[in-house]
Amino acid sequence: MRQLSIPADALRNYDHALARGDAAAIAALVQDMLASGVEPVSMLADVVAAAQREVGQRWQRGAWTVAQEHAATAMAISATRVVDERVQQRPITRGSVVVACAEREWHALPAMIISCALRAAGWDTRLLGASTNPLRLNQHLQDLGPDAVAVSCSVLGSLPTCRRFIEASTAVGVPILVGGAAFGDDDVCARALRATAWARDAHDAMTVMDDLPAVAEPALPLPEAAAAEQAALAEDHRRLVALLRERWSLVAAITTPEADTLHSVMDIADDALHQILHAISAALLTGDHRPIPETAG
Repeated sequence: MRQLSIPADALRNYDHALARGDAAAIAALVQDMLASGVEPVSMLADVVAAAQREVGQRWQRGAWTVAQEHAATAMAISATRVVDERVQQRPITRGSVVVACAEREWHALPAMIISCALRAAGWDTRLLGASTNPLRLNQHLQDLGPDAVAVSCSVLGSLPTCRRFIEASTAVGVPILVGGAAFGDDDVCARALRATAWARDAHDAMTVMDDLPAVAEPALPLPEAAAAEQAALAEDHRRLVALLRERWSLVAAITTPEADTLHSVMDIADDALHQILHAISAALLTGDHRPIPETAG
């Protein structure tokens, strides 16, 4: 069937349905676009993922609540499943790929999108879901012997697990593709962690998969001093968060018996401190300092 570009009004309709929380309209819109000739990967990357990035920005700006963001994510997952039902009808023409989320990475949607996109391209995909334990990945490497592994990582705190995935996969010769917001907009972090390849999005992942080597070389060790400092920081993470929170003037200013905003401010303080320490950890692990100013911003 001839591939069609995404109509602008379809994008608007999808966004409006998200804002209304209209899951039925989302499903109907996706089905209609697929039936009209829109390629599944374009549906995933240019509609579902693009809309979800805008949802995240609205939440960051405070324009949407957490509840609205969660509802939109649930609808995006449903939309992805509609696409997946369509691509499962396509024949498998390539090898097998295990698709996983890094440990402590609970954003499962990006991995679902990549798994669905690769299945649309003819790959036999096995999706392991959110927060994949490294031992579970190891077991799948042993049991399935996949041709490749693809790992999604959206949060900086999960980059150390990605490194463990890279070590486990390449140790048995299986090439590993990584991607997600934690890796940024280029391959600097992916190369620093010794991944076989990096992909920007679902379109890119399909192209990069074709260029993966049949057998991967074992990942080289990370710089010893930086890796040791990152491991020490990870071990001391919770203590440092508690110590910094106690000394933060913002928290001290509202810590009074009368303060009814205490818990919300403490939650915000904890979140900010966790994120900046994860950014420092990522900088130590990769040698790329950009996550620190980006997280502070």
